[in-house]
Amino acid sequence: MQRERLQDYMGNGSPVTPTFPASEMERRLAAIRRYMADSGIDAALFTSYHNINYYSDFLYCYFGRRYGLVVDHDKSTSISAGIDGGQPWRRTFGGRNITYTDWQKDNYFHAVRGLIPGVRRLGIEFDHISIDTLALLKSEFPSVEFVDIAQGAMRQRMIKSAAEISHIEKMTRIADIGGAACAEAATVGTPEHEVALHSTATMVREIAKTWPHGELLDTWTWFQSGINTDGAHNPVTSRRIEQGDILSLNCFPMVAGYYVALERTMFAGQPTDEHLRLWEFNCRVHDRGKELLVPGNRCCDVARELNEMYAAENLLQYRSFGYGHSFGVLCHYYGREAGLELREDCETVLEPGMVVSMEPMITIPNHLPGAGGYREHDILVITEDGNRNITGFPYGPDHLILPFKN
Repeated sequence: MQRERLQDYMGNGSPVTPTFPASEMERRLAAIRRYMADSGIDAALFTSYHNINYYSDFLYCYFGRRYGLVVDHDKSTSISAGIDGGQPWRRTFGGRNITYTDWQKDNYFHAVRGLIPGVRRLGIEFDHISIDTLALLKSEFPSVEFVDIAQGAMRQRMIKSAAEISHIEKMTRIADIGGAACAEAATVGTPEHEVALHSTATMVREIAKTWPHGELLDTWTWFQSGINTDGAHNPVTSRRIEQGDILSLNCFPMVAGYYVALERTMFAGQPTDEHLRLWEFNCRVHDRGKELLVPGNRCCDVARELNEMYAAENLLQYRSFGYGHSFGVLCHYYGREAGLELREDCETVLEPGMVVSMEPMITIPNHLPGAGGYREHDILVITEDGNRNITGFPYGPDHLILPFKN
């Protein structure tokens, strides 16, 4: 039986209230088109969560199907799977969408073909396209030259507009609310997952109030206790909080693909003297790190100075990852702006409009005094003359030694 290769869901409902005004979306598209013109790129096929979302306001659900956004010098069109119905059209800025069906394996490429007639140089994301997809693209479009557009797009995403910064600022307020919910629920005998559920539910409800027309997805909390604090990304478990435990709260509200974080060290009752010493020192590193996030400083130089602080206390060997990273359209399972990370191998110079975290962490092995993972995390906007901290939740022993209660 022959079935249609494409479906038309345009007009199935009405376009939704967008995350950003049209002027912001047009700014983004104009910027990438300037880059394309300078690079001799006729059109771009974006395939990643982050770039499709950034340039169209549509965040797809992968589930084993290919998605895309074709941007040429005149228009932009999202490509989505039939399983999503009209939602991609309702979300896509500009209202241009092509939906392909599952009835033939190459229907995705059939949709792409209709959007790139005459294209000789096509921009694709080298850091996202799989070997399999690249082989199929070369087979389907043998006369097309494929060039990388991922790095140019990432560079544009690293500098946030005023509209983006306002959006991120609203989200950090919600992360602070999630942190307070964690502290409220973290009592001796309570399982980690119950603390995390309370925090996540609190944040989702606040997101729904703040963005009543938005989609509610991907907000989550990692709450770790005891040995589970040794890694920054350790999942939630059913371990129950014990008296004297070191605790880590990690609150991650997600709104329209934008990700922010709040991370804090806490204790269930009074910490030992060694725990207290290590915690206070890590807070001093955190304070100094925030002072270094100013225009003109290089990411690598920030990392090296903070390394020296840890080395002076014989703690550098307990540091496990970089000191911070860019924020925007990214998440733990899709996308990052790798060009803006506070690491020894990153020479990017900080500029106004960048949004960067400071998040020093050390992990003391379980057999040593003061065992556990210590991490504080603030988000700062780089300004013309310094920075602005948009995280408001307190940190350190004066605030987050939770009273013993069960």
